[in-house]
Amino acid sequence: MPRDLDPRLLRAFTAVADELHFTRAAARLYVAQQALSRDIRRLEREVGADLFDRTTRRVTLTEDGTRLLPYARRVLAAHDDLAAAFRAPDDRPLLVDVSVPMGTAHAVLEEARRLAPACELVARYHSGLTGAAAELAAGRLDVSFGRIAGLPPAVRALLEHQPVRYEPMAVLLDADHPLAARPAVPLAELAGETLYAGDGNPHTAEWTDLAARLFAGRDIAMAAPFPEIEGSAEFLRVVRKQGWSVLASVEFIDVPGMALRPVTDPVPLSPVSLVWRRGLRHAGLDALRTACRRLAAERGWLRRPEGPVWLPDEDAASMANGR
Repeated sequence: MPRDLDPRLLRAFTAVADELHFTRAAARLYVAQQALSRDIRRLEREVGADLFDRTTRRVTLTEDGTRLLPYARRVLAAHDDLAAAFRAPDDRPLLVDVSVPMGTAHAVLEEARRLAPACELVARYHSGLTGAAAELAAGRLDVSFGRIAGLPPAVRALLEHQPVRYEPMAVLLDADHPLAARPAVPLAELAGETLYAGDGNPHTAEWTDLAARLFAGRDIAMAAPFPEIEGSAEFLRVVRKQGWSVLASVEFIDVPGMALRPVTDPVPLSPVSLVWRRGLRHAGLDALRTACRRLAAERGWLRRPEGPVWLPDEDAASMANGR
């Protein structure tokens, strides 16, 4: 093992370890697949071990690769912390993923822009904290929002978060659906229903996992996996064509011909945190954190609704432990 390893090689290794797919890893790193393969081979030569088993059908970590992975993550985290410590905090725009131009995350962004008008906070609209987390860790995205407890522990270790809101969950129904006539839908009334919850979209795996936990033991079926849907307009088209009912939150885009109804008895909660790369320093991040605190206090976002609620224990713990 050499005394010094190029962090670029470790980033290539962790990207392939996360994706288990060289093409996706190369796209994530914005490099050619040939260059990525070359970096992996160089790293294997330097550590003196094969790190991946490769076949035409799949890529898996070897025992040595599995052993190297946590060390590589710690080295890269320390490298990022060092870079952040000596970077001027306000020397560049801050890239913020708010999913859609409405709702909780967008309200926080708008408040932060009001608080710090000199900062350039650039919005990105791409849903899914699982997908965003890889971009955060790699330094290609600065801030996102979502369910931090739904990320793997090794990924969470690279990030920091601040609780923002317990968002009540809702169901999006065709306007002619019998339950759409109600002002709210008791959870038990969804028994026998099939709901779309992003299954098949790797970027929103944390949401699909939360839905699966909610559906378990309640006779609520998960809609079959479907490829990732990009953009609100395409989402609307697919939902209408597929005839889906959709698990959502009370903050959701308007869908013509469909009704959004809150779920009750108990109220399922979707925990939302502000999430950023560990060690990030930026006045824009400070403004976002202040905006979260102000809006949460003004709007009661961190107060749970009265009556019975549903929230997995690990999510309750992550919301309690956020800084």
